[in-house]
Amino acid sequence: MRKIVVSACVIAAMLCALPTAASAAVGSAVPAYVQTEGDDGYTPNQHQAPTLAGSTAVGECDGDVPWISYSVELTDPDNQSTGHTARLVITNGTESETIVLGELVNGTLSGRVLWPGASVDENGNPTGWPGWAFVNGEWVETDGNFRWTRGDISATIEVNPEVAVPLSYPPSTPQCATNPHNPGEPATAGLPATGLSASTLPIAVTGGALAVLGVVLLFVMRRRGRALR
Repeated sequence: MRKIVVSACVIAAMLCALPTAASAAVGSAVPAYVQTEGDDGYTPNQHQAPTLAGSTAVGECDGDVPWISYSVELTDPDNQSTGHTARLVITNGTESETIVLGELVNGTLSGRVLWPGASVDENGNPTGWPGWAFVNGEWVETDGNFRWTRGDISATIEVNPEVAVPLSYPPSTPQCATNPHNPGEPATAGLPATGLSASTLPIAVTGGALAVLGVVLLFVMRRRGRALR
C-alpha cells in the first residue's frame, strides 16, 4: 500500500512539472531583447552625401579678354567632404588643364579667372589669347598656347565631391573680341546701344529707306491731286 502511495506521488509530481518545462522550451525559442549598458535603442539615420549641385562655370568676354566666371556651392550637412579647395578641370579627352579656384568659405566660392592661354597687362588690357602667338610684330594662329580649349571640351568642378559643368570658349561679338587684330587692321567696331546686332542692321537700314521713299511718294501724289482740281 505504501509503495502505491509513493508511486502516485511521483507521477503527480512529474505531471505538475510538464507545463513548466514546456513553457521554458517555448520561451527559449524567442530570446528576449536585453538592453546593454550604453545602448539607448536608437538606430542612426544614413548620412547624406555631399554635393556641388548648383555650381557653375561660364566663359565670358569682357574688354576683349576671355574669362571664366565661376560659382561653387558645397552642400555637406554631415561634414563628409575631405577637402575645401575648389578646382576646375578642363579636358578635350586627350589634353587637360587644372585651374585652382581657391578655398571655400562657409561652403561657397565665386569669382573669375582668365581663360587658359589668355593674358592681360597691369591695367587689364589684353596681351594674349589662346591659340595665338605674337611673331615678328604680328599675331599669328598657332596650335600651342591652349588652342585646344577653344574646341570641344568638357569641364568639372572638383572639391570632393565633383560635378560636371557646361563650358565653352566665348565667341567674338561686335562688342567684345576674343581674337586679336594686327596693327593696321580695323578693329571690330561696336554698335550703338540700340539693341541692333550686325545681322539685323542691313534689314533696319533697308526698312528705313523704304519708309522715306513711301513718304516722298505720298507727298508727290498729294501735289499731283491738287494740281488736277
